[in-house]
Amino acid sequence: MSDDTPQPDRIEGAPHPRDTAHLIGQDVPQAAFLDAFNSGRLHHGWLLTGPRGVGKATLAWTIARFLLSTPAPGQEDGLFGAPPAPETLTIPEDHPVAARVRAGSDPGLYHITRRVNPDTGRLRAQILAEDVRDLNRFLQLSSTDGGARVVLIDSADDMNVQAANALLKMLEEPPARTTLLLISHAPARLLPTIRSRCRELRLAPLSPGDLSEALARAGVDTDKGEGLAALAAGSVGEAVRLANLGGLELYSELVAIMASLPRLDRPRALKLADAAATRGAEDRLDLLITLLDTALARLARTGATGAPPSPAATPDEAAAFARLAPDARAARAWAECAQEIGARARHARAVNLDPAALVLDTVFRLQQTAA
Repeated sequence: MSDDTPQPDRIEGAPHPRDTAHLIGQDVPQAAFLDAFNSGRLHHGWLLTGPRGVGKATLAWTIARFLLSTPAPGQEDGLFGAPPAPETLTIPEDHPVAARVRAGSDPGLYHITRRVNPDTGRLRAQILAEDVRDLNRFLQLSSTDGGARVVLIDSADDMNVQAANALLKMLEEPPARTTLLLISHAPARLLPTIRSRCRELRLAPLSPGDLSEALARAGVDTDKGEGLAALAAGSVGEAVRLANLGGLELYSELVAIMASLPRLDRPRALKLADAAATRGAEDRLDLLITLLDTALARLARTGATGAPPSPAATPDEAAAFARLAPDARAARAWAECAQEIGARARHARAVNLDPAALVLDTVFRLQQTAA
């Protein structure tokens, strides 16, 4: 795959999950899968769930490499008995299977994700039924070698109804020696029949220490690791997005504006609105909306618990939030404000409202609540 080919399952600025050799902070789901494998009763369908960016895809590729390189229990009982049970899912980076997976050439692996529409040259918004039905040809061709086969779907949430039904047929009648790995950020949206035919591996948000280590391995500057950890909620993917788009600086500016309330710093607010309205700023506007929701949640939590969230995302956050939300009554007011602003933002984005007007309307609503 060329570098300019769109990759919907890769976070910009971070390695693709198939190229990530070490999964950080997810020992529990790894141990659960390894125990199932060593028991000799490996389920055919696995649903990897959890928040975005916590390592679901990295775990799926780790499992894929492991299954394609490790004989199932009982397959190699020879003169000297069965080999020792594997103690880890990680295989050496110089293993032939690892090399083939990195190159996208392992004959036992089939990867399903959103594809490029040949008519537009852009990524489709969904995984289509034809993407899943093409899997039948792979299963027929790979069945002749008798080895393990792995199907990796990233993400199952992207399947349209027809694709989901096509996959359901395979889960109901699983092909021999085939393991299906489904990545889902919102499993409640999947067909109940798909969920019931898979065993779930739930991945949790990373601790600040694990997040910093994962960011360092991904090549992201960790000088601001504590602030990124505070805003990313344990998600490496979200931390990378924040780092790429200057999220910490944007959040600092937002906190500074909130700290001026109820006497609004109008020049600062106008500057923020102008920045959101510049050409090509769609990603930063989306990030600003996300950060505003994060700030209001942290602000309401300050009033509800009597203490600012720790660690602080910026040096000024704790003092500003303690003043704006001194008690539970203020916490309720900010929580209601967050709901109203979120609804307004979704409507504004749906009708393509001028971004500058959206930002200013939001700031004035904050001022009203603070007053």
